[in-house]
Amino acid sequence: MIRTTSDGDVCEIRLDRPEQRNALTRAGLTALETAVEDATAPVLYLSGAGPAFCAGADLDVVRSLDAKEADAFAALGQRVARTLATYDGAVVAGIDGAARGGGVELALACDLRVATPDATLAETGVKLGLFGAWGGTARLPAVVGQGEALDLALSGRTVDAETALRMGLVSRVTDDPREVADELASVDHAALKRVKTLVRDDAPMATTEQREREAFADLVGDADL
Repeated sequence: MIRTTSDGDVCEIRLDRPEQRNALTRAGLTALETAVEDATAPVLYLSGAGPAFCAGADLDVVRSLDAKEADAFAALGQRVARTLATYDGAVVAGIDGAARGGGVELALACDLRVATPDATLAETGVKLGLFGAWGGTARLPAVVGQGEALDLALSGRTVDAETALRMGLVSRVTDDPREVADELASVDHAALKRVKTLVRDDAPMATTEQREREAFADLVGDADL
């Protein structure tokens, strides 16, 4: 269900359940969390096998849950997304084909979302009487703004790669998203990690500025200037 391969400074984690469009069960989420926690490469690349990136939560699992189990399942998905977001290095989601629901939420937790021209994205939960509960209600407006987030989440509409790029939902559109992961792996790894940490820092501005100065000073001595 989850396959991990390392190639130099990039660790690729592939969702490998193509017959179910890489939909995630509890076991799949747990395996994904473990794979991210075990990775040590400067760049993590998240991809999906087959014609889809990830269809989100496995609906057969969701239908079987009672309220207590649903809470635990959502907590697990949130934890996995948080593990991606806080990974000690850059995380790139390579989106080829469909990303739906929880698949979009996992991609939102990544630092860059790089789509192929064939990619499509949608927060379809509302059409099923649900909504994204793996951190999507917080991350989606942070990435695309409240207006676009409400449009996507309330309508459940599907957007193509170019529309997603204009909205800021994806960072780039390219035939081979993996090349972006390789590009990030070619820069200074210490600087890469510091930049990610600082950009994601949600502390007050004065604190962020201080941390920025300290990180800059630490890097200057080792920089290839």
